[in-house]
Amino acid sequence: MNPTTQANAHFFSGNYAPLTEEHDIAALEITGSFPPELSGTLYRVGPSPQYAPRDDNYHWFSGDGMVHAFHVADGKVSYSNRWARTPKWQLEHEAGRALFGTFGNPATSDPLALGRNGGTANTSMLWHGGRLFALEESHQPFELDARTLASKGHQSFGDRLTTRCTAHPKADPESGELHFFAYSPDGPGTPGMLYGVMDAECEVTQLQSFTAPYASMAHDFMLTRGHVLFPVMPLTTSVERAMRGKPLLAWDGDKRTHVGVMRRGSSVDTMRWFDTDACHVFHVMNAWDDGDAIVAYVMQSDTAPGLPDAEGRPGDPQAMAARLCRWTFDMAGAGTQFKREYLDDLVAEFPRIDERFTGRRNRYGFYTCHSVARPRDDAESVLYDSLACFDFVTGERRIHTLPPGDVFSEPVFVPRHADAQEGDGWLLAVAWREKENRSDLLVFDAQALAAAPVAVARLPHRVPFGFHGNWRANAS
Repeated sequence: MNPTTQANAHFFSGNYAPLTEEHDIAALEITGSFPPELSGTLYRVGPSPQYAPRDDNYHWFSGDGMVHAFHVADGKVSYSNRWARTPKWQLEHEAGRALFGTFGNPATSDPLALGRNGGTANTSMLWHGGRLFALEESHQPFELDARTLASKGHQSFGDRLTTRCTAHPKADPESGELHFFAYSPDGPGTPGMLYGVMDAECEVTQLQSFTAPYASMAHDFMLTRGHVLFPVMPLTTSVERAMRGKPLLAWDGDKRTHVGVMRRGSSVDTMRWFDTDACHVFHVMNAWDDGDAIVAYVMQSDTAPGLPDAEGRPGDPQAMAARLCRWTFDMAGAGTQFKREYLDDLVAEFPRIDERFTGRRNRYGFYTCHSVARPRDDAESVLYDSLACFDFVTGERRIHTLPPGDVFSEPVFVPRHADAQEGDGWLLAVAWREKENRSDLLVFDAQALAAAPVAVARLPHRVPFGFHGNWRANAS
């Protein structure tokens, strides 16, 4: 299949296009000064397909994962990148061609791929229990060596986690526990969900299963000191629909959005379901308990960004535009509906916080955004030209905008030191330089975001558009 003939050909042009080389660069060119206390590694991951896809409905979300590592120490930066050599990657590498249809669709997969592991490890990075994982929500966590990025394979953690796992687990900053979930653990299109807890040494200590209102792609969830919350939104999944040549993932606006709320440590039988009109959230910024209420900050849109309806028709770009929104759940009342209120007018995504405040009321939130109000375009789904810092106490929003054509990745916050006040530290982000067709690592003072970056590490090549990253601090 020639990618340029596909309906989604933009996924193979510009900085969406795959990077086909693996690099090791001992020292990047630096302008400014990397703070001496900034010592660790920024890991980022995103899709970089090994081979041209098999079908016209190829979606960027299903590309092979490639991990990029920026190692920072003593004011210097080295870089390396590696494909996650998943069973899918290995099988296709041996065959010399793509074998799996988009999202593993059996209708467009080669017979050699049927029944085989199609995991891509392309969505997010996790450092937990002294181990590094690339995550993708349809399969188990995929482990890599933290320094060399050598692939170690999918992990079951003592055969406790034998199914898929979210790309957005939540670490409790006090207990060190990792909370995770999975949608459709019994297979695509099934309405079951899984909730689990892993201790600080990667031992799974709790697993529970429950049934959602319907089968949905649930990308993210919420954790507070006292509760876990599971959004189920009308981005439905259906194998039967896919076998008819229609989308496996599709928006069904006739359904309502539901959120299951459960006290931590309780049985799933006690879960209470709230609902509202159809809306969509890919990413949660944070959530916390506020007396008899639970409050969450999310990036909400009217419909699911970048995905069609059940007939394969594209969505309305304006309705797909996500903005910062507050959700409030009244736990003392008898009602089932929850409140929603937009807090910002800019189209935005990839929200992050100072993760020492995960599940606690946070003052600051960071995200990518457009510098002016504008609708979302499918071909420009991640082309955000700005980073923002939102102060939830004052309502002030600080912003840094790149030159025209340049694009920011998701920001990652690193505290200045372990005891620093919330938001006192550094904001790291990778930027694509369109005119030069390459990328930079930028470091900002998080409390002076509008100012120039304090340091820039220059790559000779580009980092393709990706999804998420995380920071691993060096041992002190």
